[in-house]
Amino acid sequence: MALLPILRFPDVRLKKVAVPVSKIDDGIRKLVADMAETMYEAPGIGLAATQVDVHKQIVVIDITEEKNDLRVFINPRLDQCTGSQEGEEGCLSVPGIYDKVERAEFVTVHYLDLDGKTQSLQADGLLAVCIQHELDHLNGKVFVDHLSQLKQTRIRNKLAKQARVTA
Repeated sequence: MALLPILRFPDVRLKKVAVPVSKIDDGIRKLVADMAETMYEAPGIGLAATQVDVHKQIVVIDITEEKNDLRVFINPRLDQCTGSQEGEEGCLSVPGIYDKVERAEFVTVHYLDLDGKTQSLQADGLLAVCIQHELDHLNGKVFVDHLSQLKQTRIRNKLAKQARVTA
């Protein structure tokens, strides 16, 4: 396994829409393992392949404190999104930035597992938020895209300043 570099907002590659995975093979399984290791090391609770500059529809999520319940979603699609919840979100591609985002409270997601079997999952709470957040990445969106233009500009400026300080 290997740690993968995580793209940082406003990198234009984060805007690229991911393509479906046509075949789940050893290369995809290695990518999933590397993504999981990268997510845990960061540390984070979700990571989309887009964030590591691989534009395939793959997401890994583990919302447990113990980091022992890795969920893998290949070619995921949301079916039902109901209710509404607002919560503070952060993102490994937007380090140190958190803001409130409104999301559906309940979602149903259909996807392939690592064995290529079709699965369906109903989720609520943090898992529902995480699924929506990561699927946004596959569609070329970052959570800050849900914020006002003013907030987006402030975030870009703050991250640019941080990059200058650490360079």
